[in-house]
Amino acid sequence: MPDNGSPIAIGILGAARVAPAVIVKPAKKNAEVVVAAIAARDLSRAQRFAAKHGIDRAHGSYQALIDDPKVDAVYIALPNALHGRWTRAALEAGKHVLCEKPFAANAAEAREIADLAAKSDRVVMEAFHYRYHPFASRVEQIIASGELGTLQRIEAADCFWLPKFSSNAYNYSLGGGALMDLGSYVVDMLRAFGGSTPEVVSAQAKLRDPKIDRAMTAEVRFADGHTGRLRCSLWSSAPPHYTAKVVGDRGELRLHPVIPFQQFSVRSADGRRVERFFRPRTTYDYQLEAFASAVLRGEPVKTTPAAAVENMTVIDAVYRAAGLPVREPA
Repeated sequence: MPDNGSPIAIGILGAARVAPAVIVKPAKKNAEVVVAAIAARDLSRAQRFAAKHGIDRAHGSYQALIDDPKVDAVYIALPNALHGRWTRAALEAGKHVLCEKPFAANAAEAREIADLAAKSDRVVMEAFHYRYHPFASRVEQIIASGELGTLQRIEAADCFWLPKFSSNAYNYSLGGGALMDLGSYVVDMLRAFGGSTPEVVSAQAKLRDPKIDRAMTAEVRFADGHTGRLRCSLWSSAPPHYTAKVVGDRGELRLHPVIPFQQFSVRSADGRRVERFFRPRTTYDYQLEAFASAVLRGEPVKTTPAAAVENMTVIDAVYRAAGLPVREPA
């Protein structure tokens, strides 16, 4: 672990397209973190990534980065079905972990990793970056305040157009599917704003192939009686959008996707208003700050392994309700 005053040395598993936005750029603005290494299955690819982004060391295998004594923590940006395997390996090597969503291939694997994390003194955090932006805390504050009254319904959607059908997002063996990809955000949002883990009532999938959902819709019910709906798609007639709505018996809150969700509107007995959070810092900046604070100062994180088990439980239940198989670890 870093000496007093030394930044956390993070290694990136996978030269993924999301890594610069999630880790590399935020780290350049955070004195407590440095990206020290990158690993890819192809050493030349890792070297190109390292050269482009000013990273000192490149490794030609994931295990080599895990074994690197100069690495304190790893960011896992691999295909979904590999998340559990390499989170396990990182923990066994004594590294802290920031793992991309979804946390694991299914709930059983998530539970196994959560148990392992609980026995360690390492920080393990799922990368739902929106949860660390001030807007998310503000939404939760408004719901808890009672301004909207008793919750009645929560709806959330994340839809995109991804016509590249060779993408890992459409590969069952790599943990693909619209629900595993964009839908994992929607499930987390329903849980966060709904106050608990809901029961899945029904689900309908649009298929890319017999095992892969290109779109998914599901109805859920919470223990307190309010209901919800999730919708996600990688390829469907729905135009790209990322929205959410929280309805109570006294008011309604709507989230608007401004890179993303940096403003929302509220209608209640107090009137109508729009709250905006236009700041130069991104959701990824806030996420990395939270990860560093957890590693260096023991501060709690919102997206814990235990919460990941709950998320994956809902995802598995949606797949079963839609007549599809749950994903399996690679």
